[in-house]
Amino acid sequence: MTLATTLRENKAVYTVAGAGDLAVEKIREVPEQVTKARATALKYQDDLREIMERYRDQVREIVERYRGEVRQNVDRLQERVEVKDLPGAAVAYMTHGASRAVEFIDELAERGKRVVHREAATAAAIAEADAKRRTTAQRRARSTAGTRKSGA
Repeated sequence: MTLATTLRENKAVYTVAGAGDLAVEKIREVPEQVTKARATALKYQDDLREIMERYRDQVREIVERYRGEVRQNVDRLQERVEVKDLPGAAVAYMTHGASRAVEFIDELAERGKRVVHREAATAAAIAEADAKRRTTAQRRARSTAGTRKSGA
């Protein structure tokens, strides 16, 4: 089995190729998103300053009022949680997270497989075009060499 075949059959290679392709896609979207965010920020900048000045004192009062209530609610919730339930909840969360990770890796591998096959087809087409060009150049060189010998 050749190295190329081994690599083509390796899911990790496809996953890395898919992750790279996804990263490139997302990076290409960044300039447009930055432009939109900048335009939005400029559009609402003055309004936001005015609103912040107007409601600053009210927000401080509300934060102070609810600070105590939040502490009481946290204490009450801590009393409801039973330690014996924690391992089961942790296993459930980990199982769900692991299954989502496997799904994501499978999606990246499929994306990578498409990228690798697309690039392989492109490389094959380029190699074929180069081979035709070399063959044509060799024929011309032979015919030119033959013309020189007969004319000499």
